[in-house]
Amino acid sequence: MALQAANHILELKDVNFRYPDGTLGLDRCSLQIRRGSRTTVLGANGAGKTTLFLQMNGILRPHSGTVSYGGATLDYSRQDLHNLRSRVGLVFQNPDNQLFSATVREDVSFGPLNLGLDVETIRIRVEEALLSVGMVECADKPVHNLSYGQKKRACIAGVLAMRPEVLILDEPMAGLDIAMQSDLIQILNRLHTDGMTIIIATHDIDFTYGWADEVAVLQSGTLLAHGAPTKILLLEEVRKELGAAPLVAEISRALALTGIGVYDNDCMPRTGAGLVQALLSQSRQENDR
Repeated sequence: MALQAANHILELKDVNFRYPDGTLGLDRCSLQIRRGSRTTVLGANGAGKTTLFLQMNGILRPHSGTVSYGGATLDYSRQDLHNLRSRVGLVFQNPDNQLFSATVREDVSFGPLNLGLDVETIRIRVEEALLSVGMVECADKPVHNLSYGQKKRACIAGVLAMRPEVLILDEPMAGLDIAMQSDLIQILNRLHTDGMTIIIATHDIDFTYGWADEVAVLQSGTLLAHGAPTKILLLEEVRKELGAAPLVAEISRALALTGIGVYDNDCMPRTGAGLVQALLSQSRQENDR
C-alpha cells in the first residue's frame, strides 16, 4: 500500500540491502516522502527503520534499487553525496555517536566548515541553530558535561547549521523525560512551520496519530503501509504488526458504541486534548437542549 505520486522530495524504489553478516536491512522497499510533510516511521526493532534512514542520507548504498532526491537518482559520486548530505540532515538515536568536538559551538560549526563557508557565515549559522534549539547559553559548554537531552539538542543544532531541507531523526524521544519530549516537539513544529520536511522513527503510536501527516510502517525491511495515520494505524494488518492501535482512537470507538459521539465534521479526535475538547463540546450541546 503506497501513496500516489505527488511532490516528493525523497524516494526509495525497490531498495534491497543486506549487512555483511547477512542480516536483512531492506527488502524491495519503496517509499516516497512528500515535500514539507511530517512523516513518522514505525516498525518493530529490526524492521529496517535505521537502515532506511542511512539510505536516505547516502551513508549506505543499496545493493539494488534506487534512491532519489528532488526527482534525481543518486549516483553516489563524491559531489552527489556531498550535495545530498547538505540537504538531508540525519540525527542519530544515540547523541554520543554524533558529538565529537570539545564544545557545543565547535561541534555545531563542524558541518558548515565542511561546506567551505566563510567565518562570518558560519558564525551566523551556528548562532541561529543554537537559538532554534534553546542551546545558546550552552554554546561554550564542554560536550561531555551536557545532559542527555542537551546532547540531543546539540546534535539537532549541528544538523540545522547545514540548512537542510529534510531533517531525519532516529528515535529522538528515546531517553527523554516528558518535559524534554514536549520541548523537542515544539522545536520540530517550529521547523516544520518554516517549511522543513521532517521524518522521525518512533515506537510511539499515540504520538504518530496526533502529530504526523503521514506514517510509514515497516515489516521485515519492506513497506507494509503508508498514508494518513488516521487510516493506516487503524488497519487490521498494521494493528497486528505493531501490537496496538492509538489509544484515542480506541476510546473514541468505545464511546461511539455507548452512544457518545466525539466526531467533529466526520473527523475523529487525534490527541487526548482533542478528545477532551470533543467530550466537553458534546456535554455543552446536551445541556443546551
